[in-house]
This record gives sequence, C-alpha cells and structure tokens, in this order.
Amino acid sequence: MTRNSETTGIDVSTPSVARMYDWLLGGVDNYAADRQQCEKLMQIAPSSKILAQNNRAFLQRAVRVLAQEYGIRQFIDHGSGLPTQDNVHQIAQRIDPQSRVVYVDNDPSVLALGRAVLEENDRTVVLNADMRDTDQIFGHPEVQDLIDFDQPVAALFVSVLHCLPDDARPGDLVHRVADRLPAGSFLVICQLVSDRADVRNRVTELMRVATHDTWGRVREEQEVRAFFEGFDILEPGLVNVPDWRPDSDVVARPRDEEWVEWGGVARL
Repeated sequence: MTRNSETTGIDVSTPSVARMYDWLLGGVDNYAADRQQCEKLMQIAPSSKILAQNNRAFLQRAVRVLAQEYGIRQFIDHGSGLPTQDNVHQIAQRIDPQSRVVYVDNDPSVLALGRAVLEENDRTVVLNADMRDTDQIFGHPEVQDLIDFDQPVAALFVSVLHCLPDDARPGDLVHRVADRLPAGSFLVICQLVSDRADVRNRVTELMRVATHDTWGRVREEQEVRAFFEGFDILEPGLVNVPDWRPDSDVVARPRDEEWVEWGGVARL
C-alpha cells in the first residue's frame, strides 16, 4: 500500500479479493501479499487487468443507464469492494443528487476506506455485513432509514458471485434478494466464467488457497444464466460485459479471452 491508512483489524499478510481487484484497476490500496497473488493470477490468466477494467466500466454503464433511462434512485451494492473513481453513488448522484446507495461488504479494508471516503455523504451507507445475510442487510436500521422499499431498487452483484462456493447457493441468494424488492426493481449481475476447464480449475484453486478456502469458483455461462431465471433480461441479453451497451465501438480486449466477466441486467 502506498499510503499509511488505517490497518487496525486488517490482515496484510493474507491476500484480499477487494485489494487484489484494486491493484488490477491500478489502485494504491493494496499490499505486497495482494500484488504477489495478482502476479500469480496473471500467469494463469494474462488478461486479468483488462478484464477488471472492463468489469468496472460495465458497473458504471449499468448504473448510469438505470438512473438515466429507468429513473432508478436507489442502489444496494453487494460485495462493493474498495472505493475507486466513479463509484455507484457518484454516478447516480450526478444524475440526481438525491440518489441513495448502500454499499455492503465485510472486508475490513473496504469498511475502513469506504467510511472515510463517504463520511460526508448522507445519502450513502457502508454496511459491515456478509452479502449472503439478506435478513441482516434489509433489516438493518440504516438501510431501513435510507432505502424506501416501496420504490424500485437496483441490487448489484457485480463480480462477486464467483466469491461464493456452490454450497452457499449464489443463485438462491439472487432470488432471495429479488423477493425483497418491489416490482420495477432491477438486478445487475456478472461473474467470472470460462469455457476452458484448465483456467476454471487453476484460478479457482489459486484463489481458494490464497483466501484460506473462502472463495468460490469460476463458472460456466449456463450456470450464470440460471441466476437470471424468471427475470426479464434487458437487451442485449447476457454477454461478455464489454458488449453490454458499450459507449463506443472501440473496446479494449485481450488477445486471448481465457476468461471473461459474463452477465447483464434484469428487471423484476
């Protein structure tokens, strides 16, 4: 990490998925253990940096489209990760300053930085919670005070469901959250997929060991498609996320797409 921020309760010797993602995006809120693990990851999947950048751009486009074209003013970002440039609240509040955002994460690095960055924004909440604990999240007093559940909400699961193992039933989590949202709400979902078994297995094992068996799995497209079952998927459907309503015809792509972030946006 290039600056001395709060480290109380933060294990700097064990890689953090949020801090690894920060490094892949060119951020500074990461440590030697995170960088070393990213280097190992890029030996398996050299496109990892471009993939992270394309994923972040997808999140930003999805939020902007939902706010501009569909009038969404409330967002719950599950597994939000470290704050970076153009976070969900910044995009949404440029369109309407009254937009409200709940960031959910249980990584101490995210909580320390997120709360510091958002301290003066009274329309955001950084919630210390496991994204699987839907009852805690939706029942939390700060969430109840900030979010009007009589009005549409966008629930975001952007590049986080691969952090959940199969026995955590990520598809059930998505549908459990959807059941809590009013009609006219939206889901934004993408996760890491590969059609190469060697990439899926090697990345999954690398991350499982690095996170002390607290990671999930690189999946296949049909598994992610099941997360959307029963929902109205917006055009252009489920795609490699750079292809989801791109801002231009020029999209950065690796020469070998050994894995991709795959998903889309659905309306309830």
